[in-house]
Amino acid sequence: MNYQDISNPSLQSWVDVPQGSDFPIQNLPFGIFSKGNNASRVGVAIGEHVLDLAVLMEEGFFDELSLKDGSVFHESVLNPMIALGKDATRAIRGRVADILKSDNPELRDRTDLHKEALHLQKNCKMYLPLHIGDYTDFYSSIEHATNVGTMFRDPKNALLPNWKHLPVGYHGRASSIVISGTPIIRPLGQTKDAEQELPVFGPSKRLDFELEMAFVVGKNTSMGQRVSTQEAENYIFGFALFNDWSARDIQTWEYVPLGPFLAKNFASSLSPWIVTLDALEPFRVATPVQEPAVLPYLQFEGLKNFDIQLEVYLQPEGSSETKICSSNFKYMYWNVNQQLAHHTVNGCNIKIGDLMASGTISGPTPDSYGSMLELAWKGTKPLKMADGSERRFINDGDTVIMRGFAQKGTMRIGFGEVSGKVLPAN
Repeated sequence: MNYQDISNPSLQSWVDVPQGSDFPIQNLPFGIFSKGNNASRVGVAIGEHVLDLAVLMEEGFFDELSLKDGSVFHESVLNPMIALGKDATRAIRGRVADILKSDNPELRDRTDLHKEALHLQKNCKMYLPLHIGDYTDFYSSIEHATNVGTMFRDPKNALLPNWKHLPVGYHGRASSIVISGTPIIRPLGQTKDAEQELPVFGPSKRLDFELEMAFVVGKNTSMGQRVSTQEAENYIFGFALFNDWSARDIQTWEYVPLGPFLAKNFASSLSPWIVTLDALEPFRVATPVQEPAVLPYLQFEGLKNFDIQLEVYLQPEGSSETKICSSNFKYMYWNVNQQLAHHTVNGCNIKIGDLMASGTISGPTPDSYGSMLELAWKGTKPLKMADGSERRFINDGDTVIMRGFAQKGTMRIGFGEVSGKVLPAN
């Protein structure tokens, strides 16, 4: 099946897909899972199930694709499959859609094979889906940058002079990116309040989340090679939800003059399913107007932002969750094409599996701010939880849950969720 045909809203699967599911046949995101004592391997989400691509490969379902290396479905990360190239991964996703469509009996009528190939997600273990060699975090929401600048600098000159001329970013720590559900240990570090003469050492008292999306690099470049805004999408495999945990009090003391360090490198959480760029095609929207005009290498044509609704929930230990944020990926001032073009304009090489995060995604209204720093306005406007407690920042025992989906009519393309529970400092 052609990858463009998969987006047809009328396409149905013989696998039951509950109404409102993040994973209809039009999505088919890739992830790494295991079931029972089986080794981790490549799967695709469909409804409440995971389809085992390694089993399909062994049973000959992909023979017609003439893949260079069918062993990629047995790998514990997606990198080898992505390395087959976008034509190959599109063909794989197209073949999976064909196998799953309602009128195809190939797998549908082989009930003997269902136990091996189709598993309930709730019975599976999910893994970090990538080997992430390098990770870059951008700072691309003008609303977020303006809020932070207003809080800590001059409200009349909230944005730094470079902000509207280039996608600001920093190189983060890939080793501490963890899969959704991994507990987060409260970080230790130096902090210094304005009234203190000297810094003190101890657990962060202003632990925060950052609501972000991340894209996965799908093609290598060599040193000295640049990726233009026109070429960028050939180098993007897909997207996931991302929580860039932040220790605001540590960050305030350490970030001058070289930027984030211990405040950011202790943990970031990634959702398990990588939604392909192709699946998001129906949800393209215009990038916000960029003034002043950007330099030629950052100019682009067409719709480069995506209408993806994002939500953040906070669940105190032993209590129900409270929605504290509703935002949207479409608010990003700098789009992913510009981010990748700027990242490589100096000849920096990128590799398959590298992760590029958007930076905090904040919208124009107080309920759409993508961090506790903004939602509770530096702790001055505490948020009320469903259990009656209040939050200025994140407490030990709290679980932060992020969800995201794109919706057009009856078609919904979702990302599942990314969550993490905060544990006390060691």
